[in-house]
Amino acid sequence: MRMKTARYMLAAGVATASLLAASATRADDFTTAMANSANWATPAGSDSGQRFSDLSQITASNVHKLQVAWTFSTGVLRGHEGNPLVIGDMMYVHAPFPNTVFALDLAHEGKIVWKYTPTQDPNVIPVMCCDTVNRGVAYGDGMIFLHQADTTLAALDAKTGKVAWSVKTDDPSKGATGTGAPFYVNGKVYVGVSGGEFGVRGWLAAYDAKDGKQVWRGYSMGPDSDTLIDPQKTMSLGKPVGENSSEKTWKGDQWKIGGGDTWGWITYDPKLNLIYYGSGNPSTWNPKQRPGDNKWSMTIWARDANTGMAKWVYQMTPHDQWDYDGINEMILADLEIGGKKVPALVHFDRNGFGYTLNRATGELLVAQKYDPAVNWATKVDMDKNSETYGRPLVVPQYSTEHNGEDVNSTNICPAALGSKDEQPAAFSPVTKLFYVPTNHVCMDYEPFRVSYTAGQPYVGATLSMFPPKGQTNMGNFIAWDASTGKIVWSDPEQFSVWSGALATKGGVVFYGTLEGYLKAVDAKSGKELYKFKTPSGIIGNVMTYEHSGKQYVAVLSGVGGWAGIGLAAGLQDPHAGLGAVGGYAGLNSYTALGGTLTVFSLPN
Repeated sequence: MRMKTARYMLAAGVATASLLAASATRADDFTTAMANSANWATPAGSDSGQRFSDLSQITASNVHKLQVAWTFSTGVLRGHEGNPLVIGDMMYVHAPFPNTVFALDLAHEGKIVWKYTPTQDPNVIPVMCCDTVNRGVAYGDGMIFLHQADTTLAALDAKTGKVAWSVKTDDPSKGATGTGAPFYVNGKVYVGVSGGEFGVRGWLAAYDAKDGKQVWRGYSMGPDSDTLIDPQKTMSLGKPVGENSSEKTWKGDQWKIGGGDTWGWITYDPKLNLIYYGSGNPSTWNPKQRPGDNKWSMTIWARDANTGMAKWVYQMTPHDQWDYDGINEMILADLEIGGKKVPALVHFDRNGFGYTLNRATGELLVAQKYDPAVNWATKVDMDKNSETYGRPLVVPQYSTEHNGEDVNSTNICPAALGSKDEQPAAFSPVTKLFYVPTNHVCMDYEPFRVSYTAGQPYVGATLSMFPPKGQTNMGNFIAWDASTGKIVWSDPEQFSVWSGALATKGGVVFYGTLEGYLKAVDAKSGKELYKFKTPSGIIGNVMTYEHSGKQYVAVLSGVGGWAGIGLAAGLQDPHAGLGAVGGYAGLNSYTALGGTLTVFSLPN
């Protein structure tokens, strides 16, 4: 028995060592991929979400020579958000519903190595709020991770496309959908959920990348055991949140259908081992039906990556009355503020304020308007001795709560789609500036009473959207100093800039327009250096990579998303698409549907 036991223990030890070695190899593979500037191995190009590239073949002096190197059609005619990944010779391209993923061999003229098209119930389409978009895939452990519209998280072998495992994360029959890009780090895959317009209670969850087992799940609202909040250790604006910090801000058990969904971007600080993300609007859009601050919707979250426990939270828009979702990206950068170097988190919220916080402690450092049109609040109270410290000071004229149900509150700026929606900003460590695609749009907003039925829209407001009074442009592309909260330069655009930005070491910043232009501007001045009209409106995010010693820039075009929902879904009623159809009706004169990846390079 002793010999058998010894042999068994030896075999088990060898097996364990092999597993550990394999795991280390996979982890090293991801680390190596991330460290190589030639790759674009994670949705934002890095864990920090900076969307910055060290590649510098393309510069401010030669970018005007860019030309189309090659194109690829996805075959899908809906909104194309997100961007491809590149790891070595392989490019991974995703599409909207049915969420096809393509693996293209860059060494062999973009040959399709494999194609994955999941089988999904088309009944999920009507419960997708704002087009059938998907914001991309993640890479890690030798896998490509996709969160499908039907909330299936699938792990695909990066070499073959074969499904290694899949797990259902939520229930589409109750309005839950998957539209966000997963995020991989240290053997875990992190995903959130969409469905705030259907009363879906938001959450962020971590899954083991090896087998898909759930490691933890933290909800946006509810009991401390659900939100993974420690009443004494979880901080908000420098103070413990206290017991039952969420439930007591809701009427009864309304938090169970409270929204606060998590379909935006995720970032990570390896030194602090913290995951950062935002939670969205509370359900319903009628504020009269949900008295209280509705915590922790509209919140910036910092969670322990291993356990999910919340280290700190900051609610930007308590008792949201305008659908100012808080899901926009959290960009991590070390900045000098007041003469001190600060580990900062910078967030451009839908509510029109640009926030800079200490990402280690959650201390609020800067909160300023990044669109001058913002009028719903005068400012964020920065006086630490004030009872309203950290809260926006709301103007009654633009308060839908104050004006009441069945009253049309007019000329509120920004509109519900915010001064910026999910389209991610970029940061350049060279210029120390943030480059922000923005919406310059206002709205009329009329809340009305609505009943909750699982799987049915739970909105409770009618909207119309338009440019600020006396102005015609609906967007600006701006450079922002997050240390001071000031706009450095601003380039106006006819329509909202619904494309993610890219900053490069070459001194060039790229973005796309809803008409379909890829644009390149000087990082210091904002001067336009290049533009090219792609086949359809751009709501994708610009990325760059290097292959065989040459730098390429790529972007998905394919009009749609919230701003382009009228075109994407063939809607005519100006109030449809939660008010966007009327606001963006002019897009019909500039672009048409189509899903295309366009790749650019300098001439040989």
